[in-house]
Amino acid sequence: MNRSFTPSLLITIIIFVSLFVFSLPGQAQGNEPTYYMIPIQETITSGTASFVERQLQLAEAEGAAGVIIHLDTPGGLVDATLKLNRLFKAYPNPVIVLVAPSGAMAASAGAFLVLAADIAVMAPGTSVGAAQPMMVTPAGTQEADEKTMEFMASHLRSLARESDRPADIAERFVTENLTLDAWEALEKGVIDLMAANTDQMMTELEGYTLEKGAQTFTLQTREARVVEVEMNLRERIQNMVSNPQIAFLLLMLGGLAVYLGLSAPGTFVPEILGSLALIMAVYGLGLFSTNAAGIILLLAGIGLIIAEAVTAGFGVLGVSGAASLVIGAILLPHEPLMDPDWYQAFRVTVLGVGIAVSLLLLTAIQRGVSSRLRRKRKRTFMIPEKALVTRTLNPRGTVRAQGELWNAREVEGKVVEEGEEVQVVGQDGLEIVVKKEEHTTRGGNT
Repeated sequence: MNRSFTPSLLITIIIFVSLFVFSLPGQAQGNEPTYYMIPIQETITSGTASFVERQLQLAEAEGAAGVIIHLDTPGGLVDATLKLNRLFKAYPNPVIVLVAPSGAMAASAGAFLVLAADIAVMAPGTSVGAAQPMMVTPAGTQEADEKTMEFMASHLRSLARESDRPADIAERFVTENLTLDAWEALEKGVIDLMAANTDQMMTELEGYTLEKGAQTFTLQTREARVVEVEMNLRERIQNMVSNPQIAFLLLMLGGLAVYLGLSAPGTFVPEILGSLALIMAVYGLGLFSTNAAGIILLLAGIGLIIAEAVTAGFGVLGVSGAASLVIGAILLPHEPLMDPDWYQAFRVTVLGVGIAVSLLLLTAIQRGVSSRLRRKRKRTFMIPEKALVTRTLNPRGTVRAQGELWNAREVEGKVVEEGEEVQVVGQDGLEIVVKKEEHTTRGGNT
């Protein structure tokens, strides 16, 4: 009996001990520290800030030893940048900012993030600085006003002092648009280390000691596990629409879709898609700092274009709307930490879209005028049987017949409300003559 029991007991003990050992920290599964690597690439937007905030919360909840911000940006939105600064300082564990690979930059808003880091690292061939605030005007970009300049310089000085970095260099990033390469930044104390990549950085940081808050950290990075993370769908959408260029394009596409839907009835698809684009555009506009005059002109432009579609005009409203859109879009962004080259690209996009909208409206106007001139010369008009009242006849108003808007007159002087169908009985120049039908509505006979 003992012989048959002993092997079973031995196997059970071995399995139990193996499971216990493999589950212990520092054994097979390891007890190495974990660092979250959070990429911040291209323009810093509200989507970027939301993404970083979520990852910092997740890293803290899962007990990560710290986070690595993999940075390469030409600049970004002011509110998003200031929010990231607050997040870095509030995070209880070390925040390491790595500007890499070679050729990457931490320009404008990126310089703020480097100075807000607990540990700043740059790869050879990278640069930091050029944080002078810029403003966009109809004539181009220029230095921001003195109040904005002083605020940005003061904020950057404060970040530098708190991170034990040279405040005078930080101030020159703003006041003189100073730019430093990695070697210069290391020499002047702007960064703590130079490393070509993440692996080299983690090796060099082994045993590095720093104080944050009331706690002292001694980093164990040589055998650390680095977890790379990425944006979820919501953050990607927010990142996209919070870019002023994308928000403007959505606004334009939405306005054009609504215009086409109203001017060519028969389907609700353009109106629905246009409305969705407009909603996303309005949401996007609220995620970055804007000029009030630019917003007003943009909304006025959209309104004028839609008014052109629902009135029997001759293009004056549409062309005026296109001009209003272009001027409003040029004045729209009010983001001092955006890359000056971005402003130039934005201006080109605005002018290109404005020209395209103007050509579309002019083509529609030209076709409408040519069609009416041909009808006038031939003195013929294919009279439709019925028309739909789009503006109350009292006795004159507007109707839609065969997909076109016409000035119309009720032959007996009766009032016909909007939405009712009328019988077309003739033509008087560019005006059609209609007659009210009793007991007739848009839905048919009752």
